[in-house]
Amino acid sequence: MLAVPFDQPATTIDELLALGRPVVIAHTGGEDAYPGSTMYGFSESVADGADMLDLNVVLAGDGTLVVQHDLTVDRTSDGTGDVADMTFEELHALDIAYWFTLDAGVDHDAAASEYLYRGVRTGEVAPPAGYTADDFGMPRLEDLLEAFPEVPLNVEIKDEGERGADAADAVIELVRDRGRADAVVLSSFDDSVIEHVMSTAPDIETSPGPLAAAEFFFDGTPLPDGQRILQLPPVYGDLEVLTPENVAAAHEAGYVVWVWPNDRDLENEEAYLDFLDQGIDGLNINQPAEAVAAVEAWIG
Repeated sequence: MLAVPFDQPATTIDELLALGRPVVIAHTGGEDAYPGSTMYGFSESVADGADMLDLNVVLAGDGTLVVQHDLTVDRTSDGTGDVADMTFEELHALDIAYWFTLDAGVDHDAAASEYLYRGVRTGEVAPPAGYTADDFGMPRLEDLLEAFPEVPLNVEIKDEGERGADAADAVIELVRDRGRADAVVLSSFDDSVIEHVMSTAPDIETSPGPLAAAEFFFDGTPLPDGQRILQLPPVYGDLEVLTPENVAAAHEAGYVVWVWPNDRDLENEEAYLDFLDQGIDGLNINQPAEAVAAVEAWIG
């Protein structure tokens, strides 16, 4: 199969997997290149050529499904507290780019001059051309669906247990209402959340949770029917995950492997090329432009 170029994007998961080349997924909207979980970051990642947007969702205190990497707002914003204890209005007013720097992504100890977008949300600094202050606040999932009607989404449910299942139900309802059920992949670190999705919405694409992935690699247990995308880190604790044997086993079973680097030293074009040489089928990364360049160089 010939590789489909980046200027001919896929709009569904089936199309994404049929591109004939590794795919580029902008993790949290390219969180080392742009402020994570912001419309600005997602928009710039799409402009860089990313095939897919990766994001986390959390239910706010008023039931709104917000796009936020963490369960709290402390790490990235000028506020503090749990997302679950705040309304969307309160969350959207926060400066989500407050701690962003190009050198470290999120850094609470940098010089004031390093915080390139601090104050854009609050109107103290002019936004980049083509953007508004709102693009640096916390968005809702429905905002992304409206802004990117043809871009596939890789959605991680951040909460676990009952709250995770409730968030998954909210995602499912929203993507069905928007006619995007065939354009999302749902994932979670809680296997029970994925099991809930598979039992209530078998038409929605899911990636296996940690337990199901481990059972495949260690015991040879096939993934649940319908699952075909393994999303894996290079290492997990002291365990090397992306070994040649594991990648080969996944491919032999008919699965694709998407990597999410959990080390900032692996967020560069050279490291991305190394992943591609290992047979990785998707790069869920923080530097979208560098990943696009890596894939284009790799396919020649």
